[in-house]
Amino acid sequence: MPLEVYKRGKWWWIKGRIDEIPGCGYYRQSLEIPSALPEAKAEEIKKRFEQKAIKRNLIEEYTGEEIGLTFSDAILLYTPKPAEANYLSKILPHLGDDYLKKITPLQIKELGKVVYPEASTDTWHRQVVSPVRSVINHAHELGKCPPIRVKAYSDKQRVEQDRLRGKKSRIPKIPADMDWLMKFRAEASPRIGALAMFMYTAGRRIGQSLSINDSGDLSRLNENLVYCPGAKGHEDEWIELIPELTAELMSLETRHGRLFGFKQRHHLYGSWKRACERAKILPIMPHAAGRHGFGTEVVVRLGIDPATGADAGGWKDPQILLNTYSHAEDSRKIVNQAIRTKLVHAMRRHNDSALKLLKKKAM
Repeated sequence: MPLEVYKRGKWWWIKGRIDEIPGCGYYRQSLEIPSALPEAKAEEIKKRFEQKAIKRNLIEEYTGEEIGLTFSDAILLYTPKPAEANYLSKILPHLGDDYLKKITPLQIKELGKVVYPEASTDTWHRQVVSPVRSVINHAHELGKCPPIRVKAYSDKQRVEQDRLRGKKSRIPKIPADMDWLMKFRAEASPRIGALAMFMYTAGRRIGQSLSINDSGDLSRLNENLVYCPGAKGHEDEWIELIPELTAELMSLETRHGRLFGFKQRHHLYGSWKRACERAKILPIMPHAAGRHGFGTEVVVRLGIDPATGADAGGWKDPQILLNTYSHAEDSRKIVNQAIRTKLVHAMRRHNDSALKLLKKKAM
């Protein structure tokens, strides 16, 4: 039967064969466009799919080489997350008609400066390299093409791009400390103040914290336990709270079915900044105040071993806690003081020895 479009759930799908291709296999796959769109749009996408398949078949017949899928074909086989779909929509005009087998790692890396000329290399990696690589390697897992590996941008490339755009990337985050937290809480609403305390003492991310609901997740609050959603490969888990925070959460008025009352993180940023302004403190935002504050407090200020800190804060690898979330404080001052102390002791020993030698000669 000829290729036709049909609705399946929330998406338009295609099924059938392409008559112009001898011995064509049977297609049954999503077009990755919502079924709320008119059928005419689905027919347009289907037509483009047919044309590319026919072109690919002709090239393969002429060259005797199996060309395989184009990048736009591969996207139809892939289910991106919403943010990733947005990135891919900007990439598609540049790579859509390219065959997967012909796309090179260098081509992908160079595309970053084309799509986002004013962005950092970190942005290029996150919004270009990573989604393109994911699409191609997903097609590889389906047996459609070879896998692809793309090296990270070098430090030299990062510094050069920062120079060209006149802006530095990877600006170190400033973690909060107890003094900052107390001043912030004095000016913040009870809800936001409790949220700041939770992230700082439990080490959880802002997204996890805001997802805690006001029913089952709090069923063991009287045991100093709250059920926290997992993130980045971690499972949901019960985490133990300090008693002072438990008492505060018990008295907190929840809303929207959420413990802290916010559905999205951007809903609280304005209030958070204004609390910092009223307290006359650095405007440290939630992630740096909470997760980075926890990491620095645990490792640097309290001297807890990284393995224990990582387990308590929900990091799989203690090295991530050390490399990213624990920040050195007053490092030059601390090192200078330690060196000076040792130097003074050495000088005293040396002077004592010299003085004894002079006294011995005088005798």
